Amino acid sequence: MPYLVLVRHGESQWNLENRFTGWVDVPLSEKGIEEAKKAGERLKKENIHFDKAYTSDLQRAQNTLTWILEKLGQKNIPIEKDKALNERHYGDLQGLNKAETAKKFGEEQVKIWRRSYDIAPPKGESLKDTAARTLPYFDAKIAADLKAGQNVIVAAHGNSLRSIVMHLDKLTKEQVLELNLATGVPLIYRLDDKMRILSKKELSV
Repeated sequence: MPYLVLVRHGESQWNLENRFTGWVDVPLSEKGIEEAKKAGERLKKENIHFDKAYTSDLQRAQNTLTWILEKLGQKNIPIEKDKALNERHYGDLQGLNKAETAKKFGEEQVKIWRRSYDIAPPKGESLKDTAARTLPYFDAKIAADLKAGQNVIVAAHGNSLRSIVMHLDKLTKEQVLELNLATGVPLIYRLDDKMRILSKKELSV
């Protein structure tokens, strides 16, 4: 029965600065690098050999994956990078400090953009929009590998991974709004050949 490991990237420089990041290609912070290394160390204790890795088109996810595979001693596995796994695009909010954004647009409006399922910020994506590009890719690529019995690790972003967890856990759109994935914390699924969950655990500190 294959393993699927989902990891949100370590803290980025703009996470640290409390900015909306989206598709802006910012690097990991020093803390984010440490989170990625620790994720690799925790995963090493699970003794999982990965057959394939997936990550987004953005360096914070790619570098998190690099550090994890380095710690696992599995740097040579095939890695596929695709923007389908990118973070939700925050449109006009990208680069803005979250406190500044609340002043500009109003706290209530910003809360709607951040916490609703299907309302997008100006020129950006909702969580529903993010799922609409992430899940077809997941089904075509990642799920296909899992069904073939391969162990897969995915290093991506809070919202692209939330859409995958919503899909696997069969969460409602109300339930997924309460789901928060911490940076650098691996989530391990054991699945059967029909993608049903046999076990699930979070490797938190």
